[in-house]
Amino acid sequence: MKILGIDPGMAIVGYCILDFDGKNIVLEHSGSIQTDKNKGESARLLEIFNDISTIIETYKPDVCAIEKLFFFRNYTTVMPVAHARGVILLALEQFNIPVYEYTPIEVKQILTGYGRATKKEVEQMVKISLNVDKLPKLDDTVDSIAIAICYTRREGLEARFT
Repeated sequence: MKILGIDPGMAIVGYCILDFDGKNIVLEHSGSIQTDKNKGESARLLEIFNDISTIIETYKPDVCAIEKLFFFRNYTTVMPVAHARGVILLALEQFNIPVYEYTPIEVKQILTGYGRATKKEVEQMVKISLNVDKLPKLDDTVDSIAIAICYTRREGLEARFT
């Protein structure tokens, strides 16, 4: 099964493709979509939509795990992130990709057992889950991997026993 993990944003969208066979998780690909802050919002949203569509066409994921917005400290960024998330969800719907959503607290809880875990603790659990020593440098990309791993721990686990 291929899982597309997405950490949505307007400036940076982190994404990954995980292969999951019901037991083992392999990172097939990861990266980011980085939009030009000098462009208008609609142009940036179109870029995100087109790039996500290309990723879906290229890797043909079976499901998508995406971060769910539930609270933002910085109200000036919540709307652009919500808009970016909207065009991502539109692309996923166009390609009939089932979507599973996880809040940041759920991601931390599922990966570490503690909903207030630090970024370093989450990164360590991602390394352990992938059985690797190094992770991508960009936090948004690492976050997308953590979100995708959540699917393997929740829905992926349930699917193995039904």
